[in-house]
Amino acid sequence: MFDVEKIRKDFPMIRNHPDIIYFDSAATAYKPQAVIDAVVDFYNYRTVNVHRGDYPLSFEASRLYEDTRTVMKKFINARSEKEIVLTYGATSGLNIVAYCYGHENLKEGDVVLTSYLEHASDILPWFKACDKTGAKIEYVPLTEDGHLTVENFEKAMHDGVKVVALTFVSNVLGYEVPVKEICRIAHSYGAVVAIDGAQAVPHAIVDVQDLDVDFLAFSSHKMCGPSGAGVLYGKYELLEKMDSLLFGGGANARFDKEGNIILKEAPYKFEAGTPNIEGTIGMKVAAEYLMNIGMENIVAYDRELQKYFSEKMLQLDNIDYYNPKADVGLVTFNVKGIFAQDAAAYLAANGIDVRSGNHCAKILWNTIGATETLRASLYLYNTKAEIDRFVEVLKDITLEKCVGVYL
Repeated sequence: MFDVEKIRKDFPMIRNHPDIIYFDSAATAYKPQAVIDAVVDFYNYRTVNVHRGDYPLSFEASRLYEDTRTVMKKFINARSEKEIVLTYGATSGLNIVAYCYGHENLKEGDVVLTSYLEHASDILPWFKACDKTGAKIEYVPLTEDGHLTVENFEKAMHDGVKVVALTFVSNVLGYEVPVKEICRIAHSYGAVVAIDGAQAVPHAIVDVQDLDVDFLAFSSHKMCGPSGAGVLYGKYELLEKMDSLLFGGGANARFDKEGNIILKEAPYKFEAGTPNIEGTIGMKVAAEYLMNIGMENIVAYDRELQKYFSEKMLQLDNIDYYNPKADVGLVTFNVKGIFAQDAAAYLAANGIDVRSGNHCAKILWNTIGATETLRASLYLYNTKAEIDRFVEVLKDITLEKCVGVYL
C-alpha cells in the first residue's frame, strides 16, 4: 500500500519547511534521508578516490561506486553493467551521444529527426553535430495539443533519417512519447534512437530491453538522488564502437609519447577524470529507495495525483491550461492577464513553489502559443491537500495582488 504520509517523513526538506508546498520536482526532487546519509557516510568514512588506490578504503569506495552500475542495470533492466555509463547527469549523457555517436556517424545530407518538445540539453547537442557533419534537423509534427503520435512519427520517418532524438516525457506538457513504437519504426529504417529520459525515469517503469532503445540518458537529482550524477544507457555494441568525449585519467589503458592512445572498454572509456563519487553512490541509494517503494506504486500514485489536479484546474476560469491530459503529475498553465513570473512570485508569497519561464524548451511555443508558462510538478511526496491549497490560492489571484508582492 502506498502511504504518502509515511513517505513524507523520509524527506528532511518537508520536515524543515512544513509551510512550503513544493511543486517543482520536475526541476529537482527532494532527497530522502537515506540518500543524504549515504553522501555524508562517504565524506565521514570513505573520502578517497576510486579506482586509484591500492589500500582498503579505496577498495571499499570503489566497490560502492561500482555497485551503482549493478543497481542501475536492475532499475532500467539493462542487459549488462557494461551498458551503464556513469555521468554527471542527463545533459552529460545526451552530449556524449551527440558528439561520440553523432559526429562519427552522421554525414552531409543525413537527418536527425526530433521534435518541438525537446529540452535544450537534448536538441542543442544535435544542432552542433549537424553543424559539424553537414547533417540536418527535421521535426516530427505535433498534434494541436502537443502530442507526438505514432502516426505523425511514421509519416516523418524516411530513409535519410539516421538518428531519432526525442524526449520520453515532455518537461513542459507531461505527455509520454510512444518510445517502443518509435524504436520499432526507426529500426526498420536502420536509424538509431536516442532518448532523453530525465522526466520519464522518475515517473514511469522504464525497461530499456522491452523498449529496444539504443541510448537513454537520465539524471540522479530528478529521482531523489544527488545533483551532478546520472546515467547514460547504451547498447554495448554501439558504445564499443564510439570514441570518448573526454580524455584523461581513468578512461585510457595506455598512451605513449607519440600520442598513441588505447582507451579502456566501455563504459570506462567515457568516464575520464575523478567522478562525482558521493553523488553516484547517493544515486544508487535513491534507485534502491524507489524500487523498495515499488515503481508500480509510484506510477499509480503519480497518475492519481495528476487526474485529481487536472479535475481541479479545469474548474478554474481564470487560467489557460495547456496539458489537462498529461501522463505524469505535471500541470502547465498561465493566469489570464498576468505574466508568468509575476504569478509565480505571488504563489511563492503564499508558500507555493512552482517554476515559471520556458523550461528550457524554447521552441515549444510554436505549438502551445505561449513563450512563458507556469509549471507545477509533483512527485511521490505530494498530496491532494497540497493541490487543494494551490487551487484555492489560484482562485483569488489578481494582477493587483501580484504587483503587491513587489511593494
